[in-house]
Amino acid sequence: MSKKTKKQQRVDSPRRLNDMIFQELFHQVPFNVAVIDRNYNVVEANRNFTEYFGDWKNKKCYAVYKKLDKPCKDCPSAEVFKKGKAIVADAVGVDQHGRKTHYVGHVFPLRTPGSSKVEYVLEMTRTVTGTRRLQQEYQILFDRVPCYITVIGEDYRIVRANEAFRENFGDVIGQICYKVYKRRKTKCPNCPAAKTFKDGQVHHSTQVGIGKRSQKIHYAVSTSPLMRGGDSIAHVIEICNDITAIKKLEHEVIEAERLGAVGQTVAGLAHSIKNILMGLEGGKYIVSLGLKKDNKEMIDQGWEMLERNFDKTTSLVKDFLSFSKGRLPELVMTKPGDLINEIVDLYKDIAAQSGIELKSDIGTKIKRAPLDPGGIHTCLTNLTSNAIDACLMGEKKGTEVLLQVKESNDKLIFEVSDNGSGIDHKIKKKIFTTFFTTKGGGGTGLGLLTTRKIVQEHGGKILIDSKKDKGTLFRMEFPRKRLMALYKEAK
Repeated sequence: MSKKTKKQQRVDSPRRLNDMIFQELFHQVPFNVAVIDRNYNVVEANRNFTEYFGDWKNKKCYAVYKKLDKPCKDCPSAEVFKKGKAIVADAVGVDQHGRKTHYVGHVFPLRTPGSSKVEYVLEMTRTVTGTRRLQQEYQILFDRVPCYITVIGEDYRIVRANEAFRENFGDVIGQICYKVYKRRKTKCPNCPAAKTFKDGQVHHSTQVGIGKRSQKIHYAVSTSPLMRGGDSIAHVIEICNDITAIKKLEHEVIEAERLGAVGQTVAGLAHSIKNILMGLEGGKYIVSLGLKKDNKEMIDQGWEMLERNFDKTTSLVKDFLSFSKGRLPELVMTKPGDLINEIVDLYKDIAAQSGIELKSDIGTKIKRAPLDPGGIHTCLTNLTSNAIDACLMGEKKGTEVLLQVKESNDKLIFEVSDNGSGIDHKIKKKIFTTFFTTKGGGGTGLGLLTTRKIVQEHGGKILIDSKKDKGTLFRMEFPRKRLMALYKEAK
């Protein structure tokens, strides 16, 4: 064998190897691959392409891909021939069995070495028919699920929103979430989406928004991260349940309880008014008799009875109107311990004069809370006054009244306790339900009812624990989440 032949073998061997590799890759890649010329003829295709689209020889690409008799309107190959740059195209075609198919195509220019002219294009397509079907199913689920769903970007713009959200808040794609939800100009305080972007955790919150028809919408929201890959958060998905009807029902229940208590007190109120009227009649009779007899002492006695019962009438009417009037508490961020200190300062001298020790216990690290200071002051005043009276009625030595504020299970708790006379079981059962007083003619019976009303207006509840001759504890519990919801609603 000559040297030239051996040299030629050394040159031809890599070429044959390259040809073998090209042919093998061309047919084994998991794509449909075809080479198209400038006249839209399919000049080469791999086995995957043939198996999927059928016989391609001597056919135009548009006839093979889509069973058309003329070029496609938006032909990706024509664009590559024109611009000479690779593109990615999304198209719908027909396979060799006449079935509709969705596919994504990567189209590349092929040039003769040393030339800028595109001679052919290489099309690599992959079928995504099953993926498209799943996408459609997911889109239907996304749109029809009976809650609000939005996807929010790092700039707080809404990138996706489902049908329920659009119906209530409008077509909002691309708008900033806090402008859409609440018509705000700045980011919401305690934003759950911001927390998720920060720590990648799921967060829950109760919010109040404004719909596209300016209607108030209460909703419970959960935010979850949508990861870009690794630890990077690309978006946050918000899923909201509309609880407007529940909030309305909750308000109606509280109002019904309040009005029920009012109704239950009417009989007692009538009885009290009857007693006052009898006092007025007695005073009137004595005044009249004193005038007839020109007896100044009788006139003064009768007039004093009239004044005393008139004052009772005024006090009773004012207390009852205050009790029966429904209102929202005027919430401000308040230090709970300051309210305890105010009551202690108010009653410490009165208690000391009666030999009663008035004490306070303010828990450590008690955070500010949205409260109506005047309302809570009234509650603590009523409870402290009753506790002091209970100690006096007990006629024991070493009596004391303790005012406490503490936190437990995300609840703010006020307690007023005493070691006085206590309340027996029968009285305890009706203490919050009837026009009831243990102070005889010295009380209107509305103190505890008013206290319960104020606590309920704060979304809380009042509890009692008492034993005859042992003492009594009143506890007012305020869930912080409920207080914050009322605070936000008021704003």
